Amino acid sequence: MKKFLSLIIAFALTISTAVLATSCGNNTDENVIKVGMECGYKPYNWTQFDDSNGAVPIEGKPGQYANGYDVIISKNIANSLGKTLKIYAYEWESLIPAVESGALDFIIAGMSPTAERKEIIDFSEAYYESNLVIVVRKDGAYSSATSHSDFSGAKIVAQSGTFHDEVVDQINGVNHQAPMKDFSTMIVALNSKTIDGYIAEEPGAIADCKANSDFTYIHLVNNDTGFTITDPSNVTLAVGLKKNSSLLSGVNSYLNSLATTVRANYMQQAIDWAEAIAD
Repeated sequence: MKKFLSLIIAFALTISTAVLATSCGNNTDENVIKVGMECGYKPYNWTQFDDSNGAVPIEGKPGQYANGYDVIISKNIANSLGKTLKIYAYEWESLIPAVESGALDFIIAGMSPTAERKEIIDFSEAYYESNLVIVVRKDGAYSSATSHSDFSGAKIVAQSGTFHDEVVDQINGVNHQAPMKDFSTMIVALNSKTIDGYIAEEPGAIADCKANSDFTYIHLVNNDTGFTITDPSNVTLAVGLKKNSSLLSGVNSYLNSLATTVRANYMQQAIDWAEAIAD
């Protein structure tokens, strides 16, 4: 009898514990949105060491906070969904696998919804549209360039895992350098003069040039003197989600209500904040 009662009690405790754990887990999952970004791509996202200008703590990194255009959009999306925002710092090439696995709900990291990426994850409507430029040194040989032909022989680099690296070869005679993992690495390379320039989207170039007084950027429009962008989605930024995510419609609802002028104001705000943050 004692053995039987012990089994009953143990079974009841097991069921009770399982129900409690399941309940807590569901509540957490339902109320929290986990967003991934590099936290190192101004003005879209960066790391700072206080919560000024509404910066959000980076999970697992005490004393570090994320801010930037992507953070503004992340906060607004979370608010529109009635959920709590948590931000996680990821290496660029780890973002999509993290969404696939469910470790993240969203990628909001200046990511373009390319055809290749769409095969793996879903994307929202656009939350920003940009264009490509080349960041160079003011004292370099290419500071007065105006077209592709002016960059013949230049050592140009782009971030790995992005379409930026694919357009480098549109420059006739370019010395296409091996792609680098992030913009911080490319900035160091340009500062040390080991490269002549790197590909960036214009808001990022503006922020980089404000933070590095020796830099400027060459604005090449998408015509016969600039880059040919065969897929417009490549210069469109969108939120990445797991395939068939139930959150997609809510995200799109918010983004469709976001006026172009408001987006521009958010970006200018992020650029101004980025200028005041030292790397």
